[in-house]
Amino acid sequence: MTSRYDILFQPVKIGPVIAPNRFYQVPHCNGFGWRMPQSLAAMRGIKAEGGWGVVCTEEAEIHHTSDLSPYFEGRLWNDDDIPALQIMTEAVHKHGALAGIELTYNGHDASNLYSRAAPFDLRTRGIVGASGYEPGQSRAASKSDLKQIRTWHRNASIRAKKAGFDIICCYAAHNLALAFHFLSKENDRADEYGGTLENRVRFLREIIEETKEAVGDTCGVALRFAVDELLGPSGMQSTGEAQDIVSMLAELPDLWDVNISNWSNDSSTSRFEKEGNQEKYISFVKKLTTKPVVGVGRYTSPDSMVSAIERGIMDLIGSARPSIADPFLPNKIKEDRLEDIRECIGCNICVTGDTRYVPIRCTQNPTMGEEWRRDWHPELIAPKKSAEEILIVGAGPAGLEAARALGQRGYHVILTEAKREAGGRVALESALPGLSEWRRVVDWRMTQINKTPNIYFYPSSSMTAKDVLEAGAPHVILATGSNWRRDGVGRYLSRPVPGEAKIFTPDDFLESGGLPPVLQQQSAESRKVVIYDDDHYYMGSVLAELLAQNGCEVTLVTPAPSISYWTQFTLEQNRILKRLNALNVSLLPGHFITLLTPTTVSITNINTSAKSVLPCNSVVMVTDRIPNDALYHELEPALEEGKLKSLRLIGDAEAPNIIAQAVFSGHLAAREFDEQIDPAETPFKVERIVL
Repeated sequence: MTSRYDILFQPVKIGPVIAPNRFYQVPHCNGFGWRMPQSLAAMRGIKAEGGWGVVCTEEAEIHHTSDLSPYFEGRLWNDDDIPALQIMTEAVHKHGALAGIELTYNGHDASNLYSRAAPFDLRTRGIVGASGYEPGQSRAASKSDLKQIRTWHRNASIRAKKAGFDIICCYAAHNLALAFHFLSKENDRADEYGGTLENRVRFLREIIEETKEAVGDTCGVALRFAVDELLGPSGMQSTGEAQDIVSMLAELPDLWDVNISNWSNDSSTSRFEKEGNQEKYISFVKKLTTKPVVGVGRYTSPDSMVSAIERGIMDLIGSARPSIADPFLPNKIKEDRLEDIRECIGCNICVTGDTRYVPIRCTQNPTMGEEWRRDWHPELIAPKKSAEEILIVGAGPAGLEAARALGQRGYHVILTEAKREAGGRVALESALPGLSEWRRVVDWRMTQINKTPNIYFYPSSSMTAKDVLEAGAPHVILATGSNWRRDGVGRYLSRPVPGEAKIFTPDDFLESGGLPPVLQQQSAESRKVVIYDDDHYYMGSVLAELLAQNGCEVTLVTPAPSISYWTQFTLEQNRILKRLNALNVSLLPGHFITLLTPTTVSITNINTSAKSVLPCNSVVMVTDRIPNDALYHELEPALEEGKLKSLRLIGDAEAPNIIAQAVFSGHLAAREFDEQIDPAETPFKVERIVL
């Protein structure tokens, strides 16, 4: 029987190898890198099992003079690195997919904190790797140095082939790789590697040619190239030199892997860019080459994927984040189970695995990063061990995931929610500016719950301790969430802010579905609002955006050195700053609140201790949250008396955190139910060096 999506499952020839379908997991970081090869291999292998025709590992350092520490990426410095990567290729090949690797030499983007070597570069200039503000400089590469780098790249290609890789990717993207730096208009070298475009392309051309000569008989050679830097005429442009470069190299690589630069543009969050946003930049490439083209755009809709291929935008659907949210996305399309696709919400929590040097995680997929160390599978879960009934109180992200996973195991689950609608904080927050796709966290879980006959959902059912005990379930899981504090206590202030003022918290906005009624009733002249953000993630800036859009005069104060400090790790801080500036929000980092009055807020500069007074009529406190754990403490005596067999807190009721952690907490509770857990033992495997 034919399907509209059959085109997605056609094989594609990539040089001497053939991809079994059009699903191409592009190279992406993961926090595992060279230090956790078992975890890396298991994660990539799951994607191959899920139907991805090509599964690539992340960028791999080809030499110790391009050491990307403190980040943990791939590594192919010498033959000793082959066995670790071979584990990955074997895991991918086991399921019939091709394995790809992205080789890189990063020039001034390599801080070499481990190797302490001077990185070779286009010219000597400040190193930007690691912090972005490293004090050292790179070393200007001579022509003989460039020849040596090409030799290192060739040797790494041969090692990659020995490790079992089918596709070797030459890297010229994200403003990271040295080959991309040479393409820049800033390349004013006086030799044959600088000046004219032909000269600037020479180094990249030689790398591709020598890679094909070394391994092109059995391996496809891809080029990952950023066609636009979104910098206008000062940078690479898809309407300018990028077209000339593609024309010059059109038939040289076996595959064009094209995107935009830098990483924060390529992996923009859903708050700022939607599905398929890169098409307008990359669409010209297929017109200039006969070789297959892969592109990305956080595609989660099968119809969008088909459209991109039918319109001649690309030949293969490139994916990083959607393959993380649902490693089985291709198989679900093939099996016509579209409602089961766990769509990426574009929050970039996955990115923080790399930027915080820890194993990758995902808001939608709590098994991501846990494939090896906990033996978690995204689609499979151990069946129930008993006929026990479980009552879950609270249908926020933690409660929904616990109910869904326990239901999948086969347990009889009763899920109650005080509100008329499931979703908790996610249902409310997804109504805030730019966060609509976060609603997918609720929608996917409710879809699964509604078709699982052994899960019984009761909305509009507030539960007291008496109600819980009368329900008769022997096991109780409480996912009762948390509430934002009103007193200013948080990371910086350990005591309430003195004084009196009209104070709001995010809860007031969430419950109102916008501006609280009190603010709506104020005249435009009196809508002066100070937001005090000691949370440092998205909430403070989203509320500032909401208030400014509704005619409020907004000042955002934070004790952090910059606004929305933690969003640097999700690659969206610069966009947040641009948006707030465009909305005329006054930004005051490095300050804390010291006193409140009905018409003013007193603040103090953290660095200078200088004091100032801001006129305002309302204050929004975005600081710590208080867990709603009263019901847990009321039920503890029943547990001690044997009226309950188990009682567990999960999600924000246990410890307020990001949504990804709430989902993980719910999933962990479902996995651990009916299991004997020794709190003295580490509950997961740890990769260790054997001496």
